[in-house]
Amino acid sequence: LLEKMADVSLKEAALIVGVVAACYWNSLFCGFVFDDVSAILDNKDLHPSTPLRNLFQNDFWGTPMSEERSHKSYRPLTVLTFRLNYLFSELNAVSYHFLNLVFHVVVCIVFLKVCKLFLDNRSSVVASLLFAVHPIHTEAVTGVVGRAELLSSIFFLAAFLSYTKSKGPDNAIVWTPIAVTVFLVAVATLCKEQGITVVGICCVYEVFIAQGYTLPALLDTAVQILRGKGSIPFSMLQTLLKLIVLIFSTLLLVVVRVQVIQSQLPVFTRFDNPAAVSPSPARQLTFNYLLPVNAWLLLNPSELCCDWTMGTIPLVESLLDVRNIATLTFFCFLGSLLVFSLRYPGDSSKTVLMALCLIVLPFIPASNLFFPVGFVVAERVLYVPSMGFCILVAHGWKKLSNKSVLRKISWVCLAAVLFTHALKTLHRNWDWESEYTLFMSALKVNKNNAKLWNNVGHALENEKNFERALQFFIQATQVQPDDIGAHMNVGRTYKNLNKTKEAEESYMIAKSLMPQIIPGKKYAARVAPNHLNVYINLANLIRANESRLEEADQLYRQAISMRPDFKQAYISRGELLLKMNKPLKAKEAYLRALELDRTNADLWYNLAIVYIELKDPTEALKNFNRALELNPAHKLALFNSALLMQESGDARLRPEAKQRLLHYVKEEPQDSNGYFNLGMLAMDDKKDMEAEAWMKKAIRLQPNFRSALFNLALLYSQTGKELMALPVLEDLLRYYPDHTKGLILKGDILMNQKKDIVGAKMCFEKILELDPKNVQGKHNLCVVYFEEKDLIKAEKCLVETLALAPHEEYIQRHLNIVRSKIASLGAMEQSSLPSDGTAATEAKKNSFQNLKEAKSEKTATQSTVDNKEHSKNKKPTEKSSVDKETPKKSTKEIKDIEKKRVAALKRLEEIERILNGE
Repeated sequence: LLEKMADVSLKEAALIVGVVAACYWNSLFCGFVFDDVSAILDNKDLHPSTPLRNLFQNDFWGTPMSEERSHKSYRPLTVLTFRLNYLFSELNAVSYHFLNLVFHVVVCIVFLKVCKLFLDNRSSVVASLLFAVHPIHTEAVTGVVGRAELLSSIFFLAAFLSYTKSKGPDNAIVWTPIAVTVFLVAVATLCKEQGITVVGICCVYEVFIAQGYTLPALLDTAVQILRGKGSIPFSMLQTLLKLIVLIFSTLLLVVVRVQVIQSQLPVFTRFDNPAAVSPSPARQLTFNYLLPVNAWLLLNPSELCCDWTMGTIPLVESLLDVRNIATLTFFCFLGSLLVFSLRYPGDSSKTVLMALCLIVLPFIPASNLFFPVGFVVAERVLYVPSMGFCILVAHGWKKLSNKSVLRKISWVCLAAVLFTHALKTLHRNWDWESEYTLFMSALKVNKNNAKLWNNVGHALENEKNFERALQFFIQATQVQPDDIGAHMNVGRTYKNLNKTKEAEESYMIAKSLMPQIIPGKKYAARVAPNHLNVYINLANLIRANESRLEEADQLYRQAISMRPDFKQAYISRGELLLKMNKPLKAKEAYLRALELDRTNADLWYNLAIVYIELKDPTEALKNFNRALELNPAHKLALFNSALLMQESGDARLRPEAKQRLLHYVKEEPQDSNGYFNLGMLAMDDKKDMEAEAWMKKAIRLQPNFRSALFNLALLYSQTGKELMALPVLEDLLRYYPDHTKGLILKGDILMNQKKDIVGAKMCFEKILELDPKNVQGKHNLCVVYFEEKDLIKAEKCLVETLALAPHEEYIQRHLNIVRSKIASLGAMEQSSLPSDGTAATEAKKNSFQNLKEAKSEKTATQSTVDNKEHSKNKKPTEKSSVDKETPKKSTKEIKDIEKKRVAALKRLEEIERILNGE
């Protein structure tokens, strides 16, 4: 009969699916909000590149369980479902919300099956429908992280249903369902910790439902046995055996769970749960008052709030507080139901008992009564307890509807409750559309929670609306003046608004609120780890002032002294030490950080930058490679390692350098630096057409790209397309009128190709205005005077040039030729010095390679700190680049240069013979 009653018909299932779809269809249009950001957007465990074993080593938020900042919430199976979502749709929120909706439907159907064990068909459907539409569930269903509740509930109910089949004919024990129950309990616990409480429900079911005992009967039996007037009945022995197996299995799970958290409770602050750190009797009075608060949310879910921490519910600090009446009333009502269900036999008492078990036992882990949790009230943890509430309501409705006088009223009331709850749920879903809508809806309910003001500020900050964000952050500091995070938020926003003085003042206030170090007492236990970022933020702010670098370093060291395992302090200090030109100390800082976290690609990247500063490119490349092993898409490591390979002069490394740059431009298609360096690689490989294409692409993205413009002009000049180089040089000199190399190249082309002596002369004169000691520009101007047949001026010019570079033989020879010409005025033949001077001697002598400009490494270290309070953001990266000469050349390039020098010298000798009339 029990099996038959527990069947769910297709019509009933279809009704539940339709009702859930009608209530939650708009949840598909919501994004990732609140805790979703940490659990989904910032959680690397979702990425296919992360090993699956990490899911079983990290907490729900992707933090290693061994780290103190871990919340110790161990839910690997829930994270696995997020990972499956990511595999199919990456970060498309629709798929995550849809799967949550499906799981809620499954829970409702399985719950209907459970209800049919204790209620008639009609009442069971009522209980299931009330559960399906109850507004308290929006946080669990519409909030993606609420999936932990949904999954755990499915296996929770399945474990209970399995256990109900463990009683065979003649009270025999059927072990298979018990084994399945233990397995399902373990699975439920791996979805969320409260899954383990189903064991308590199974124990109560076994004693009071399956065996039919009442509390008075059990007490009588116990008294008889203690007096020696009877023995333990065989049925009771069987029951004890089953209970021992269940309890032993539970203890085993608890031991494993304690091992997973490494016997450490998570660190919460008084801002998360003020009552947890309050003295007696305020702590006990407040925690007991929270029970009727939760009950009221189930009874009247009109004012729902996503965050009940901080000052939402003021502490109950006195026995005379009027709120104690609510606590007393709640316990009186709960006690009367408990007495009724345990004392009297009958179906009604059994139904009430199981409803109470579903309300009380799953709520115990979140009740703060045995250990503190990181919240005051959380609507999502009422997901399972609301099942017991719905059974009680349905049972009471059945009692009323059976009375002819109240039948119509009971149906009208039921319809009104279901309809209003469904409307409230539908409306509440829209609150979860974005972080701004969610936190603004919460502020309508509660204006005394500084965290809510902070989170609205974060939402506006993410939209770059810093002025409005600042208003909310300042309001947070007024609501909770000792909130360190709020003052940090104010400081950061002032910094974003370029109000450095105000930012520093806010950071100093936050710093003054930090608990002082007490000798012999562990500092970390008294402060949230992210509050230590006040030292990082303040140091990052003041280190922009070159005169305050030592002061910034002192702040980093202070943070490290407070927490020797504070990884971000080492990272930020390493960046500062590089800026202070102390690469060896920076290396020490990064190596210490790597001892704490060897899987951080940014750390290996930063260490590579240190080795570049230490002039050790081999070690630098090794560390770049380590970074890329951990994160193959690490953009800065791709770019800078490619540059390092390119500048090594080793032709064997060029193909890999090219592949990395191609990967980089795929990741950063709008960064012209990537295309420019691909062009430089192509120039090195003598692939002129490819080099031209890359350079043009870089210039299209950044029309004033100095190095790209010059090197494209140089490429044209090298490949006999001098006239194509001229418009490129015009663009270059329009943006950078003082570009000396550009002026030299332009003058050379005007002199040798266009025969525009006037234009060339203007170029060389401009060079000397910028740098009167520029030998090449000065010599080229001398050549112009010679071409103008002003030999006296040419001689004077060459004498001055020789004084600047007395060791350059070609200048002395040219001076001798000019003097010879002056001496033999009768021999005025049409001849000319090579304008290179311009490129025929100096540029061709030293090869066009000497004119090449290259972009320097993006050697900014990578920062990984997230300084926001209550909300998380993505990591920033810094880039810097300057023009410089290519510092290294391969052996082959050096040989090419020598060949060109020999050829230029031979040509010079021929010119000199002509000038001498030989």
